[in-house]
Amino acid sequence: MARVRVNYKQLERLQRRISKFADVDMEAFNIAMVKELAARLLAKVIKRTPVDTGVLRRGWTIGQVKKIGDMYEIEVINNIEYASYKEFGHRTRNHQGWVNGRFMMTISADELEQQAPAIIERKLKAKLMEVFK
Repeated sequence: MARVRVNYKQLERLQRRISKFADVDMEAFNIAMVKELAARLLAKVIKRTPVDTGVLRRGWTIGQVKKIGDMYEIEVINNIEYASYKEFGHRTRNHQGWVNGRFMMTISADELEQQAPAIIERKLKAKLMEVFK
């Protein structure tokens, strides 16, 4: 009959790390991630807003984070009355022509949508490394 020696220290260490991960406040992580993505979107949209419309540029703000079911929602807002006209375009004053929109929010949102998975993955990886370090 053979003797087998087993060292459980590594398993106990893994168990402690897993329980440490369970203690991580994922709610706070999710809210921080949503705020960071909104801040990135805000920076992109401000950069794309025409310089000659300083009031419009300063009008961009971020709303509050809302949790709806399993989703988190935050708004990037511009309350300046002509923001939608600059975004999507409008007729000229004499109604004879059309001024093309700048699509500063649309383009920025599309760009961030492409970048978001990589950003979230990096942050989540950093959080996991922090826990399992």
